[in-house]
Amino acid sequence: MCLCLDWNPSATSISVGLSDGSVSVISFEETKVSILQEWKAHDFEVWATTFDPDQPHLVYTGSDDCKFMGWDLRNGPSQMAFQNSKAHQMGVCCIAKSPHNPHTLFTGSYDEHLRIWDVRSISRPVNETSINLGGGVWRIKNYSVVPGLILAACMHNGFAIVKVDGNEVKVVETYKKHESLAYGADWYRGSIHQEDKKEKTIVATCSFYDQLLRVWVPESDIF
Repeated sequence: MCLCLDWNPSATSISVGLSDGSVSVISFEETKVSILQEWKAHDFEVWATTFDPDQPHLVYTGSDDCKFMGWDLRNGPSQMAFQNSKAHQMGVCCIAKSPHNPHTLFTGSYDEHLRIWDVRSISRPVNETSINLGGGVWRIKNYSVVPGLILAACMHNGFAIVKVDGNEVKVVETYKKHESLAYGADWYRGSIHQEDKKEKTIVATCSFYDQLLRVWVPESDIF
């Protein structure tokens, strides 16, 4: 099964994580789709795969085997750029690069931690920072407007908005109006004006078993 995917920055190929631990890179053209590379990356399901928008030859992957890995597509699929198998105590669910800092990357895990990495030292994460969000971090979305602001779907613990400022990481707002697993989350790509002409930030979240979608406005004064 195809479990996750991500476009490369030029929208010419897609990385796909598979249930057998493999990763595929698919070439996408107007009239043709073909497999460019495919390799066995992990021992179990690949829940996360993403291109590095600042270094598009790099693909990051995360899996149920607790490994967070990087692959250099220029060197062939069998040669990895790095592997970290010690930081995550459970499976790696999601990976996202910061849109504001080319050196910052975030991972989420079943072990309930959101981790912040400096990709310049990713094989030996001396600068790793993390925060426990009280539930498996299934999905993370960077806010394109405010640097260091992250929306996280925390499975058994609702949703959280997290502020990252250097080595300081804190939850600025939580949302727990879903009654099922918190699985999907995203920021509205734009803003809506209120009657007083102030802009509102909009969030959409969804949960699993109750098949529920909610659209809401964060109350934190950070916006």
